[in-house]
Amino acid sequence: MLLDLLLPRRCVVCGDGGAVLCGACAASLPELRPPLCARCGAPTAWPVVRCRECAGRRLAFRSARAAVPYDETVRRFVRRWKEQGLRSLAVAAADVVAARVTRPGVDLVTWVPAEPWRARTRGHHPTERLARELAERWGLPCRPLLLRRGPALRQRGLSRSQRQRNPAFSAFETGLCAALVDDVYTTGATANAAARALGGRVDVVTLARTVRRA
Repeated sequence: MLLDLLLPRRCVVCGDGGAVLCGACAASLPELRPPLCARCGAPTAWPVVRCRECAGRRLAFRSARAAVPYDETVRRFVRRWKEQGLRSLAVAAADVVAARVTRPGVDLVTWVPAEPWRARTRGHHPTERLARELAERWGLPCRPLLLRRGPALRQRGLSRSQRQRNPAFSAFETGLCAALVDDVYTTGATANAAARALGGRVDVVTLARTVRRA
């Protein structure tokens, strides 16, 4: 309460006071409208089982779904949340995801862990917080299942083939039916590597995804 008086909350999109993401801006965020690829969730011209983006790839996850396209507005939101430490945005992100992504038919929720050095630098774990907020809304248990294995390059700026080779994970448990939560789906390489380590039936859920135009 005292912190709110000293540092009043302002919407990260429009700048108005009252909430870190006001209701009007949350409602105006762009949508990923059907039809979507049944497997990776990419927007398509008509309903397809596999689209140009994921056809021919050996995907370890059952499906991937995101709440919003990764445009400049969402990019600013994610930057404030992850890199500038505005932790309360995880709650706003979970509200957006829960409103737009159908609750997956899974037994529990887990998340893609950050590299340990990045988590220490940030001082918080954005994807873990998002996963726990979503699990609470969906009435599901949430627990860590993955560990980063070895050093990884920063994904930003890497080509698709480099991204696919870069992430490596090991799992504490395998063969589960789980929702795997991350912030942004770019090429699917990170989600695929994490899902492969988990085994079982994995549905990927993210706040945003990159949309490639034909």
